[in-house]
Amino acid sequence: MRIAIFGASGATGGLLTERSLAAGHTVAALVRSPAKFVFTGQVRVVQGDAFNRDAIAETVAGADAVFSALGARSPFAADETLERGIPLIVEAMQAAGVKRIIALGSAGALDSAMDRQPAWQRWLVEHVVYTTLLKHPVEAQRAQYRALAASDLDWTMAMPPMLTNGASTGKFRVDGDALPRGATYLSRADVADFMFAQLTSSQWSRRGVYISN
Repeated sequence: MRIAIFGASGATGGLLTERSLAAGHTVAALVRSPAKFVFTGQVRVVQGDAFNRDAIAETVAGADAVFSALGARSPFAADETLERGIPLIVEAMQAAGVKRIIALGSAGALDSAMDRQPAWQRWLVEHVVYTTLLKHPVEAQRAQYRALAASDLDWTMAMPPMLTNGASTGKFRVDGDALPRGATYLSRADVADFMFAQLTSSQWSRRGVYISN
């Protein structure tokens, strides 16, 4: 399979690149600095960023599927990577006839995220955390969700809570409606495992899906 990866130089994107190469897939990755990219020489590298239409089009050309692990660089500052970048990726995929995209999102992308949690926790997250501390990344994730949902692509958006650098456990919970009760974190390795498995699954096609510890 030919896979295009956006955000390949990030922590989760790197894990997706590793898994794709280990499975024998051909990978194209859009990166800002090829000289610093650890997989240069193993993948087809396209230099550029998520705001460059030509570089995005070159990355998705000939792909069978796309991974996006793009995200804001800072959880506390406004960042246009998702708001601007995801629509451009969608546009490029539609032009190239590429349908499948599996994107890394976050639990805050939808209002239903906290529905299974205790009332006090739900109030705190929805009225304090999402509106102050994490206001900008939550807005960005919601913009990403809207862009994917409005497209005609075969998309899946994985929506974990806080990410950690822990090992892969294979014991994560999956829920299509809300974060499982008591959900607090998930390792990037488990997120990458889930996202990679979606290459050969249609279970969560055209849906956001919550995954957690």
